[in-house]
Amino acid sequence: MTPAREAARRLAAEGALALTSSGRARTPTLDSSRIEELCAVRALLEPALAERALPRVHGALISRLRGLNDSLRQRILERDASGYIRGNLEFHRTLYLRAQSPAMLAIVETVWLQLGPTLASLYQQADASHQVGSHAAIIARLAAGDEAGLRQAVREDVTKCLQMLRD
Repeated sequence: MTPAREAARRLAAEGALALTSSGRARTPTLDSSRIEELCAVRALLEPALAERALPRVHGALISRLRGLNDSLRQRILERDASGYIRGNLEFHRTLYLRAQSPAMLAIVETVWLQLGPTLASLYQQADASHQVGSHAAIIARLAAGDEAGLRQAVREDVTKCLQMLRD
């Protein structure tokens, strides 16, 4: 089997692609209940990952997250939905890697793969500037060592996608 075909099958198994009976790949269409379910998974797991990362947070990580958040502002100004999605995922992944919880991170990344095309389309149509403020709140809670506040800030950030879909 070719590497590309194997990669397509792997992405299909993770729900990021749909394969037709003829073997063609396409991005799956997610209905509102599936999107709501995936956002609920994010709201459960991502605050837990952030909480697990908190004891391993240091000044350099906070500086890195601030820099990533600043670059997200630029993506918003440029209306670069694809760049915004990549930067947003990098922001979250940078934090969650500090959790040292590879199984949880793998599940979250699978959810991101499934939501990616839908979020890209959504961000092209909507104003994502509120996300930068949500990330600032996450950074502030990390800097303060505020575990409960961090969980809440992450939960609010990751559920914004669902709120945007309902608006």
